[in-house]
Amino acid sequence: MAKRHFLTLMDLSPAELRGLIARAIELKQMQRDGKTYEPLKNKVLAMVFEKSSTRTRVSFEVAMSQFGGTAIFLSPRDTQLGRGEPVEDTARVLSRMVDVIMIRTYEHEKAERFAANSGVPVINALTDRHHPCQLLADMQTFYEHRGDIRGKTVAWIGDGNNMCHSYIDAARQFDFQLRIATPAEHQPDPDTLAQAGNQARLVSSPQEAVRGAHLVVTDVWASMGQEDEQGNRCQVFQPFQVNGELMAAASADAIFMHCLPAHRGEEVTAEVIDGGQSVVWDEAENRLHSQKALLELLLC
Repeated sequence: MAKRHFLTLMDLSPAELRGLIARAIELKQMQRDGKTYEPLKNKVLAMVFEKSSTRTRVSFEVAMSQFGGTAIFLSPRDTQLGRGEPVEDTARVLSRMVDVIMIRTYEHEKAERFAANSGVPVINALTDRHHPCQLLADMQTFYEHRGDIRGKTVAWIGDGNNMCHSYIDAARQFDFQLRIATPAEHQPDPDTLAQAGNQARLVSSPQEAVRGAHLVVTDVWASMGQEDEQGNRCQVFQPFQVNGELMAAASADAIFMHCLPAHRGEEVTAEVIDGGQSVVWDEAENRLHSQKALLELLLC
């Protein structure tokens, strides 16, 4: 099988992505039924973390364990990357010893360099430009709760960040309409937005974005590495808080998602994230199942 990487949602075809979501739902049911399925027995995943995470580490480690394989956690303190070894050299060495590599880092360009020099599949577990693994979980969660997202309307509220970019890609790949409401100085990358054509567009306010929307999504206002901007961002983003009043303007059966961790009282109120429209806990769990489907696709 030819080596393939998963750095953005655009690395798979729409048909492959839909098949992956369907497979994730099957794998989830197999686990619930107590069925043992170990297609990756004796396979090893190297997890390269330059940015910390709860959900990413646990979901990938558990995925490999349930599939009969092994995962190795590598922080900057555990590798020569933290002492200045070139990304290219680390990729060449690691890929001679393991079967697949997951990288969670700051610059997307670093993930691309890693993949270009790896002899095994590389999975982007988050960069400053994209978070495709989270979108797999989000699309699985929407399907489980509301069916096919094709033709639906999604509202992105808040920062035009890596999650926003991956939602733009998802609009193209899963064929839904994406409305994006961000402060003027925090809009998504214009080239990424332009590539989506009429599938994604900027709107003037959160209220316009959520009007009749079937899914409302947000993220923290200051991502990892932006902590020094927290105070200023809180002021700028305050009108973009997802609260009960904003959710009431969405479709009556709209659901709410957040990739977590959330800052209750900032980007989302407690009444929303803990309310009946929130599916964030299913969304978090589905990181495990969708990533199992991804690992199976790349390695089997």
